[in-house]
Amino acid sequence: MGAARISRLRWTVPPAALAAYTAGEWNRRLPQSKPFTTTSAWYETNSESRTESSPEKGSPEHKDQDSVWFKLAQKLDNVKHTVGAGAWGDLGGNITEYIVPDWARLLPATAQKLQRELSMAPGSLADDIWRESHDPDLNPEILREAQVRVSGDLCHEELVFRKKRQEHARRALASYLDIAEEEIHPDDVPVIAMCGSGGGLRALVAGTGSYLAAQEAGLWDCVTYTAGVSGSCWLQTLYHSSLADGNFNRLVDHLKNRLGVHIAFPPAALNMLTTAPTNKFLLSGLVEKLKADPGADFGLVDIYGMLLAARLLVPRGELGVSDRDLKISNQQVNLLDGAHPMPIYTAVRHEIPILAEEARDGAHKKPEDLMKEAKRESWFQWFEFTPYEFFCEELNAGIPTWALGRHFHEGRNETPSDTYPIPELRIPGLMGIWGSAFCATLSHYYKEIRPLVKGLAGFGGIDTLIRGKNEDLIRVHPIDPAAIPNYVMGMKEQLPASCPESIFQDKHLRLMDAGMSNNLPIYPLIRPGRDVDVIVAFDASADIKQENWLSVVDGYARQRGIKGWPVGAGWPRATETLADTEKALREPQNITDGQANQKIADAQNHKENTSNKKNNSGSVADSDLGYCNVWVGTQEERISNDEPPPSKRLFHPDNNEDHSESDFHLMRPEAGIAVVYFPLIPNPSAPNLPPTRKTRPLAAIHSIRQAQNEAEDPADSIAPQPNSINPDVDDFLSTWNFIYTPEQIDSVVGLAKANFSQGKDQVRRVVRAVYERKKSDRLRKEEEKARKRMEGFVPL
Repeated sequence: MGAARISRLRWTVPPAALAAYTAGEWNRRLPQSKPFTTTSAWYETNSESRTESSPEKGSPEHKDQDSVWFKLAQKLDNVKHTVGAGAWGDLGGNITEYIVPDWARLLPATAQKLQRELSMAPGSLADDIWRESHDPDLNPEILREAQVRVSGDLCHEELVFRKKRQEHARRALASYLDIAEEEIHPDDVPVIAMCGSGGGLRALVAGTGSYLAAQEAGLWDCVTYTAGVSGSCWLQTLYHSSLADGNFNRLVDHLKNRLGVHIAFPPAALNMLTTAPTNKFLLSGLVEKLKADPGADFGLVDIYGMLLAARLLVPRGELGVSDRDLKISNQQVNLLDGAHPMPIYTAVRHEIPILAEEARDGAHKKPEDLMKEAKRESWFQWFEFTPYEFFCEELNAGIPTWALGRHFHEGRNETPSDTYPIPELRIPGLMGIWGSAFCATLSHYYKEIRPLVKGLAGFGGIDTLIRGKNEDLIRVHPIDPAAIPNYVMGMKEQLPASCPESIFQDKHLRLMDAGMSNNLPIYPLIRPGRDVDVIVAFDASADIKQENWLSVVDGYARQRGIKGWPVGAGWPRATETLADTEKALREPQNITDGQANQKIADAQNHKENTSNKKNNSGSVADSDLGYCNVWVGTQEERISNDEPPPSKRLFHPDNNEDHSESDFHLMRPEAGIAVVYFPLIPNPSAPNLPPTRKTRPLAAIHSIRQAQNEAEDPADSIAPQPNSINPDVDDFLSTWNFIYTPEQIDSVVGLAKANFSQGKDQVRRVVRAVYERKKSDRLRKEEEKARKRMEGFVPL
């Protein structure tokens, strides 16, 4: 069982078969004028054996080695050896085999084949791309000068969008709540945000199903913002592209046509990267980045993003690609009249100040002390990408999205003399950043795969060793994050004093998957000025119950002074012991022993009183959540320093049909943000799909194992049903799986839609209650203002 489950992380193909296929098929597809082997000059120069045979400085060979392509090849080779060698401390190669997925080891080999296609010689594809990058007709943004905007306010373009979206949402709200449109005042329209979690293709496919269900229910048109992490960022990209064109049914069809082949399957990837028109479409961003910014690091994330785009941004038949799909700023067209929600894409920068200071100062501390300080002091800085602006709330600064990729100094973009700035950084590179979960620390890797290896022989010893090394794993990024030019260089005096010193020393921002910090993109939605009233979160994380991403927001909201967040929202800690409760109650609060003992007794009584209560699915009500879960925060000013009590879960299943108390909490004048949480969990009541047999994945690397499985169990050849799949168990729902059959897509979309159906009435009640609250608040203020005028306090 353990070996079968670990297969969800690995390509199921015998090593000998893969080696034979790689050597034969790739060589047949490459130009044969010069054999491409691992003894090629650019590859050989990275070998440890290269010494006196190295080309002399100034020679043609040395000049070639200084080229951007040589640096890229060298970087990729380092990545390949880093990923494959298992030389991370004393963990050992066998252990690292369990941590890093196989496809990450094979991607660099695909990049090696691109050197011939992109030689940079006159008349080459790369030369053609570089010339077109300086054409203002194709890239009008290169004529514009960009400046850094230092302000915590929303940018002007977003404010204009909000006004237009408000009017569109007003009409949609009238239909959604069955209210006459003329009765709805624009100020009463709730600002609703919808967000999806990280989780690779699982999050992309499940999120598509959830958003489709919301669209069919009439909720989607009431939404002002969407936000994504990882696979949910890919979802937003596709929704705003020519492939889906704002239609989720079209998006489902597109996914069925494109996800049957692994992103790194060599023949398919090489065909698109070396054949018109897809080659220029996919490689333009990489060429522009290589030529314009040779000082940046290039590695696995850049190639990964390009391969993602080859699979996701190319239509069936691999023709009809649209250049407008390559820039985020082009998505402004969808927002001009407020017809669609504004997408927010996310990434994070890992700041470890202790380590940075240690390296600069040359001080010598014991490694174990240094690691403890780094773990305590490190944090993630969130960066958001919208069609209008690339912004970091912690830095209080942003730049126009069309200026992404430019270098800045003292708030202005730097442009080489006698030339234009480069075009906006292309979406393929950004897709790699948004979904670069493999840039996680080794600790994150192990959290993902630990449940899957429990059944392996000898797991106990492996687990003890790895968990014992967590202090080391938590700071090691085995694969470097991607680099984007740092737009705040030279701006130390203009930014908040809380900004870390390191942000002003590196010319590049090292960005990675925001799921490293929080797998739900809540932080951008509670940014001051966005004034979101309702957040509908669809969580397809691999570790929903263990990580409790909603509760992680508590500390962020407290640190930022954000009012209204429902403290304590998320999965209850069912395994918390009384000793843990006692420790948690005593440590953070300056209370007497008598007060602490009383709280502990109350907690114990509450646990005993609720231990036998069951929810509709048969699980313990206070230790588990259902398909739709609702909390609401408070705007009340706290008059004590005590920790606020956890927010009450509304529409509890124990209340059956009486939800008057929940409505009351939502409509209180001091009520804060309402959070509606849909976890991707099994749903036995999901409707069946028409019975079909499984469609084999097109990638040959899967066919051998699949054929063996079907021979052993013919029932396995039947397509999965939404009511039978379980994200915690089914191998194809792994974060690291990059092949979905049409039947699997139907099953995941069906599960997501069924889960939303379980809570769609609750969502409508939440939206109506918030609408009524805003309406009452507006009328109360108008009456108060009118009264003061009549009394002479306010001049006419």
